[in-house]
Amino acid sequence: MRKSLYAKLAAVLLAVCVAVGAVYVGVTLVATRLYLDEVNQKLNRGLARTILAEKPVIKDRKIDWHMLYNVFDALMAVNPSIEIYLLDDAGNITAFSAPKGKVKLTRVDLAPIRRFLAGGRLPIKGDDPREPGQPKIFSVVAAPNGGYLYVILAGEQYRSAMQQLRTSWILQQSIAVAILAAIFAVIAGLLLFSAMTRPLRKLASEMDAFRLSGAATPSSPRAGDEVERLAHSFADLADRVTRVDLLRRELIANVSHDLRTPLASLQGYLDTLLLKEGQLTAEEQRRFIEIASKHSERLGKLVDELFELAKLDSQVTPIKVESFSIAELVQDVVQKFELRAQQNGVTLEAGVRPDLPLVRGDIALMERVLENLIENAIRHTPAGGSVSVSLVPDEGRFAVRVADTGRGISEEHLPHIFDRFYRASDTKGGAGLGLAIAKRILELHGTTLAAESEVDRGTTFTFALAVAA
Repeated sequence: MRKSLYAKLAAVLLAVCVAVGAVYVGVTLVATRLYLDEVNQKLNRGLARTILAEKPVIKDRKIDWHMLYNVFDALMAVNPSIEIYLLDDAGNITAFSAPKGKVKLTRVDLAPIRRFLAGGRLPIKGDDPREPGQPKIFSVVAAPNGGYLYVILAGEQYRSAMQQLRTSWILQQSIAVAILAAIFAVIAGLLLFSAMTRPLRKLASEMDAFRLSGAATPSSPRAGDEVERLAHSFADLADRVTRVDLLRRELIANVSHDLRTPLASLQGYLDTLLLKEGQLTAEEQRRFIEIASKHSERLGKLVDELFELAKLDSQVTPIKVESFSIAELVQDVVQKFELRAQQNGVTLEAGVRPDLPLVRGDIALMERVLENLIENAIRHTPAGGSVSVSLVPDEGRFAVRVADTGRGISEEHLPHIFDRFYRASDTKGGAGLGLAIAKRILELHGTTLAAESEVDRGTTFTFALAVAA
């Protein structure tokens, strides 16, 4: 599945906004809770001192239980979230305002109390005897005759931060504004990303079209965003440039290899005509000109084949696959070479039936394959021999066989006959590219060209084409 760069950026932006929003809400809840605790503790910092001053509950080092319970009842009626505890010097609870059975601790840690009395930075949380493990803000004062009056400012009835803030209109509005801001940021970011990636998307599409067109080597579609597709496209183009450069080098080597002899012969006969002008008879002049013309024709054919092979290698011209009658094509090509076969004293025949089913392929290129194979067979078959073309059904395909009774090819030469400019025997002026061209055309059709040969018995070339549905 192809994912565009825009989609990836959009997903990242959305994930970042969600993460930032979650962090913002979490930080807001925690900060608000801490702020409320700090404000509440600051406002009620002297509450324990005021209670002890206004309602003395300890007289002559003894607890005035009647006064103490009056204070408990009065404060609990005014603020049920407040819990009052009377502690001794060790922090042990000696009296409390909570209902019996609710207090779960018998002792309170004195370290937060000492830090509070020393003026430490608020909020400072101490033990809540009714909820162990959940410290609360408090107010405390040291009693004149020892011990402490310990007031929990947010007792058991004090709700969690989420429960408290759920009813806060200001907080709800703040979160709503934050959500709207996040949505606006996402929309703005998507529009910005779309504008920024539009040229890149256009370039990637153009490169894809260029790579898949006839101007570049076709390749399978690549997954990934525009940057990855551009990387693949540039890699394909770099590979194509490398291959074209190799083909150019090979073409130069091939041209210099095979053109040297006919060019030298042509130049030699033309120089002879110039140097011996007036000394040659009319018959000699005509013979020299005919030989020069023959070499010139050979050179022209070789150049045409070189360009044809270069086009096939570079895939500039894509194949045009269609359904056609292979039987009719074989008959047409055989008729085209009948005269040449007769001139060479070779019997040419086609063993095909006209009612055979259609096959799939590029008819023009298939005609070129048959021409090259039949021409090669006639050229290497001595007078009195024969060349035959036959079609054999082969599991949903048709095997096309071109067989001759020529000189054959030895085992050491057989693996190299499809190499460009390779000659296993006397080619009688052949360019050495016919078999290479046929092999390359069949490779473009997804099939291969096979050869079987015996010396002095002949050679058979075989390839297969798929039957049309």
